[in-house]
Amino acid sequence: MLNIALFGPPGAGKGTQSKLLLEKFNLTYISTGDILREEIANNTPLGIEAKGVIEKGGLAPDELIVQIIEKKVTMNLNSAGILFDGFPRTVVQAYILEGLLSKMNTSLTCMLSLEVPQDQLVKRMLERAKVGGRSDDNMEVIKVRLQEYDNKTKPVINFYQEKNKYFPINGVGTVESIFGKLVETIESTMKQDFFNVVLLGKPGSGKGTQGELLARNNNLVYISTGKLLRKEIAGNTEIGKIAKPFMERGEIVPDEIAIRLIEKKIQHHPSADGFVFKGFPRTVVQAYILDGLLRRVNSRVTCMLNIKLPTLEAIKRLNDRGKTERKRAYDTSTDLILNRLDEYEKKTKPVIDYYKKQTIFFEVDGSGTEEEVNGRLEEAVVKTVKQLRG
Repeated sequence: MLNIALFGPPGAGKGTQSKLLLEKFNLTYISTGDILREEIANNTPLGIEAKGVIEKGGLAPDELIVQIIEKKVTMNLNSAGILFDGFPRTVVQAYILEGLLSKMNTSLTCMLSLEVPQDQLVKRMLERAKVGGRSDDNMEVIKVRLQEYDNKTKPVINFYQEKNKYFPINGVGTVESIFGKLVETIESTMKQDFFNVVLLGKPGSGKGTQGELLARNNNLVYISTGKLLRKEIAGNTEIGKIAKPFMERGEIVPDEIAIRLIEKKIQHHPSADGFVFKGFPRTVVQAYILDGLLRRVNSRVTCMLNIKLPTLEAIKRLNDRGKTERKRAYDTSTDLILNRLDEYEKKTKPVIDYYKKQTIFFEVDGSGTEEEVNGRLEEAVVKTVKQLRG
């Protein structure tokens, strides 16, 4: 999802630019100011509580803001993205937004701040008062609002600067020229974001082959926990010694081992366009772990591809592989193969349900030639890109 926070002092032109951005990127618009004014106009309990604060130029309490934001976000889970206008306006609200978006397995893409000198801000709001007649556009309230911005909202800049998500935009000029700067910044930010694929499927479904193809075709880094673990075992390392008995039985290795290996691999590729994860996550707990690992680099899972294959076909493929040089320790007997498939049914299938609840899940038929399966997977990747770009 493309999630943008449009930032700036009162009178910076956020409302005007929001309309243009919504049309350009097909986003859902969330303006705390508009929603609160609607609640006030409808004389709802929420509106009655907020009315006194807003008319004096103050900020509505976070308890109220959370209610209206969560309601609006939940109603738009299938959106291409969200444009937040007037939120977050404090560091506390920035943390609230982080939490709300993490529940959707997404995060804020960027914060765009319209920078306008104070004398021009005052002039714009007084002119707006003549045209729109907003009760909070008078000199007394304007001074309070600008002071509130300086005292409470500017620290939000530091919050997003530390995450490399803050982009100041010159808000002086024509509407068209300012819009052009916003679009250029957004598109540049989108290019910088990782594209992360989780590849799941039964043992024998061809994840390894397809994962390497996806990585190569899309300029991504392939991360196979199985491959990493086999390297550790071959090197007789400390990790390899711990992992070996689990691998020989076809069972899931302890999470702390997988975390160390994946984190190290990500750190070795800071300029990567993204990653293809094969063999991780294999449990719901690991799905949460992966979310946490990616969030540390300001990223998230972009799409989850599940390769669907009948169990009998999976058994046949694993049995055939066990007769070749590519065989794994757990391909050597029917009992071990069945144990792996049983592990998958008990622990890994729930991961599919975890991703199915999100808009990033795609299921692909794993039967046919490598080229046919890869073609289906690439189609799913293209659909994901279209969803991201709106």
